[in-house]
Amino acid sequence: MEGYGPLLDGDYSLPGIPDTFTQGINRRMTGEYLGEQDGGTIDVDPFAKFLYNIKSDGTAVRYPVGVGRQGRSINGGATIKLKREWPGWTPTQNMLRTEPEVYGPFASGVPGGLKSPLGSRALYLFRGGRDTYYRIHGTNDLGSIGNSGSAGCIRMFNQDIIHLYEQVVIPTKVHIRSREESQRVDPENYERGVELPPKIISREELFGENEPDPNDLDLFTVY
Repeated sequence: MEGYGPLLDGDYSLPGIPDTFTQGINRRMTGEYLGEQDGGTIDVDPFAKFLYNIKSDGTAVRYPVGVGRQGRSINGGATIKLKREWPGWTPTQNMLRTEPEVYGPFASGVPGGLKSPLGSRALYLFRGGRDTYYRIHGTNDLGSIGNSGSAGCIRMFNQDIIHLYEQVVIPTKVHIRSREESQRVDPENYERGVELPPKIISREELFGENEPDPNDLDLFTVY
């Protein structure tokens, strides 16, 4: 599909996204914004699984997203105060404590690149001047887009987060819709998708024989 083909991004070659993952509404679209936020805001609906980049002319680019499993999504307001290309990742202490079987193998972190769980870009969410440890970021887990399956962050197709990243200025306000707002504004797509179980992968499966040197890791702790 247009906008989701193979992409050369710096030193990395991103594969195209198979059409099976971008069917129907599960793809990037531009149109009239029918929500309740002002232009210049990013509006996230974790129940309909969409992110809106709202323009000053009353239109928005709508992207499909994956969100946290039940009870794990960020809510309310936040501000993007930092953005990074091909970021590294390390799980939080809370993630290690609550799901050691999922995150334990990666306690020392994953460097930025094609294998990073944060994908090609990350937008870092702050609240009251403090890092929330939640991000809007890319993902290689294509099946999670349009569903609930992360530890709390907002996931996007890598091609979509690159598209959004180029339009985001620092700082940018982010609004995350409540359940009531989602039902009011977009009842047609309310509770779209399913809740996915944690995806467990070993460190050996991820890295093979190319285990990274811990001294070379440039990491940001995130959910």
